[in-house]
Amino acid sequence: MSTDDLWGRLFNFQDYGALLELVQNSIIAGAVLGIVGGLIGVFVMQRDMAFAVHGISELSFAGAAGALLFGANVVVGSLAGSLVAAILIGLLGSKARDRNSIIGVLMPFGLGLGILFLALYPGRSANKFGLLTGQIVSVDDPQLGLLIVISIVVLIALILLWRPLSFDSLDPDVAAARGVPSRFVSLAFMVLLGLTVAVSVQIIGALLVLALLVTPAAAALRVSSSPVLVPVLSMLFGFVSAVGGILLAIGGSLPISPYITTISFLIYLVCRIVGPRTASGRRGRRAPVGETRHAQVAR
Repeated sequence: MSTDDLWGRLFNFQDYGALLELVQNSIIAGAVLGIVGGLIGVFVMQRDMAFAVHGISELSFAGAAGALLFGANVVVGSLAGSLVAAILIGLLGSKARDRNSIIGVLMPFGLGLGILFLALYPGRSANKFGLLTGQIVSVDDPQLGLLIVISIVVLIALILLWRPLSFDSLDPDVAAARGVPSRFVSLAFMVLLGLTVAVSVQIIGALLVLALLVTPAAAALRVSSSPVLVPVLSMLFGFVSAVGGILLAIGGSLPISPYITTISFLIYLVCRIVGPRTASGRRGRRAPVGETRHAQVAR
């Protein structure tokens, strides 16, 4: 393949305006998921649950593939798989070691089950491939409506759980001693995470969902320790990654996920380079007592 052919497959903006109209739902969905994924990703990083995101996505993929095979709603199948995985991990994996063991068992089972369903599915190969790597035109009006409703539910629940969830994420032992219902908070968070993973799979695919639920928060934590600024930056990074990736993918002939993951990774790379300089600048002046306390809590 020549350089011109490769560039044409990556970026080709002929009839861009007409194509843009066809993917309006995907752009709206990407914007919503970028914001929700960036926000919940902060707690994923604080609770050290990046591995759990991947485990849930595998069961979400199995549920979506099963729904595709049996002619059911793919979003509903994805939700069912995600919730089963999230509840199992939340109930059985109270400790990090137990949680990682359960995830290690669920991941290959979910992936194998999903591959089995796809192998039995007689329809178009694009539908199979899209569950793994995302599809730019896969979001119709009913799916968009369901995605927005689920995202609003997740956002409202996160706001209501914000203080106990933050406390439990940063110091679970002290939180439990202070009366925080840690088991309930953990299980509720896993359910919210499962819902977010399920709707994210529809855009970016099961294999690369970490780009929206982990990388933006990881990037934000590299440049700030503020309990207010980190969630804002994470949502901004998620929004830019999702919407920017979709806008670039419109002009190419490749799946949407490489564009989203590349933008997300570049943002993280820039933050990783800028982060140490910002930290050294903060160390160069004496921080106020309140700022020091917030920085310690955020860590």
